[in-house]
Amino acid sequence: MEINLEFPELLRLIDERSTAFRTAVAAAPSLDAQVPTCPEWTLFDLVKHLGGGDRFWAAIVGAGPADAPPAEAAAARAALELPREREALVAWLAASTQLLLSALREAGPDTGCWAWWSGLQTPRTSGGVAQHRVQESAVHTYDAQLAAGAPQPLPAEVALDGVEEFLFTCVASPSAWPHKPTAFDFHAAEGRSWRLTVDGDGARSTRIPAPTAATGEDSDAAGASVHGTASELVLYLYDRIPASSLHVDGDAGLLDLLRAWEPEH
Repeated sequence: MEINLEFPELLRLIDERSTAFRTAVAAAPSLDAQVPTCPEWTLFDLVKHLGGGDRFWAAIVGAGPADAPPAEAAAARAALELPREREALVAWLAASTQLLLSALREAGPDTGCWAWWSGLQTPRTSGGVAQHRVQESAVHTYDAQLAAGAPQPLPAEVALDGVEEFLFTCVASPSAWPHKPTAFDFHAAEGRSWRLTVDGDGARSTRIPAPTAATGEDSDAAGASVHGTASELVLYLYDRIPASSLHVDGDAGLLDLLRAWEPEH
């Protein structure tokens, strides 16, 4: 997979989105506030998830090539104990992000490591981890902002990379699509488009030319086409907003099948 952003830019964006996350946590009325987009979690739970994830992936990147995450890293994540006082909690979050960034800088973009994704379109490398952690940080920043009552769209450079990252990392699979073969097109208002093809060989994505007023769109090529800003597309793909928040051409019911599909990685 072509990583759209250079490795230093990915590290910058992890830091930037993590800073925005901490700002939202600091501004929230309570750490016990419910997170509407993660209904079983409070804001404190969300902090534990993101900060614990930073520490977990720092250990994975530091361990290098492996067939499984380090056992001690999994044990440490399960046993996490966080401070309840807000200032100390925000400081713990900042330290968690720095652990991840330090591990990524030391490894560089091409060092192999364990990752849960298939490796078909996203490399199992520290660079692949960096790209995915940008999106984890970005989407959970939106969650925290929503809990604090002030949600903001994802920055365009994060969101454009995020649509492709989701399609190439979270969806790509050798598992057979259990329905009639089809394709899904995703069109960002910022001028980038992608096609997700699903069939008996699994799921894979590619960039496609964005439709223009002159050329239009080949409605027969895709079973469903989704149009929105890159931020809206990412938030839809991560199940933060419904399909009704975007413009959908074709068979919208196919999107329900895609949402329900759980391919093996």
